[in-house]
Amino acid sequence: MEKINQKEINRENLLNKGVGLLMKQGYHGTGLKEILDAVKIPKGSFYNYFGSKENFAAETIEYFILPYITQLQNYLAQSEGNALGGLERYIKESIVELERTDFKGSCLLGNLIGELSDTSDTCRIALKTSLNRYRDVWELGFSCAQNEGAIRTDKSARELADIWVNAWQGALLRMKVEQSVAPLNQCYQELLLNFFKK
Repeated sequence: MEKINQKEINRENLLNKGVGLLMKQGYHGTGLKEILDAVKIPKGSFYNYFGSKENFAAETIEYFILPYITQLQNYLAQSEGNALGGLERYIKESIVELERTDFKGSCLLGNLIGELSDTSDTCRIALKTSLNRYRDVWELGFSCAQNEGAIRTDKSARELADIWVNAWQGALLRMKVEQSVAPLNQCYQELLLNFFKK
């Protein structure tokens, strides 16, 4: 039992470290040795966990998005009768956190989309799946907000969720370039507080 737990801990440590390094240095700028040295795991063990660096990156992508999905789900669950308020709270707190960390957090998905989408089907599928899972939670939030009469109904919740995720991902990239949360605030104000409202 202890060995299984240690294996899970090692795997979690690798994924956690992977998020930080891939976010900071990208896929091609991050070597396996750097990851392994950081968590003090031998190279052979890495291949037992993931099989390849490409598989590791794909699993890191899925690992990265899970806390954001969970957090958004929690905000929606805590905002009974005010789904739009839950969505707004999530975005406002995200903007504050990104500004607090000097724009370093950003989005691993956005970073890797440009780097890996054309060169790795494994990572492209992981990116697509993760973005769709994130979009699906937004779709649920928009569907609830529509039922509550808070946002427009001439477009489906899925359409609104796609528009939001597309715009937000673009705003995150511009934030990095401009070193400013202005693109995020504009996305929030023009879409959530304006275009999506009834």
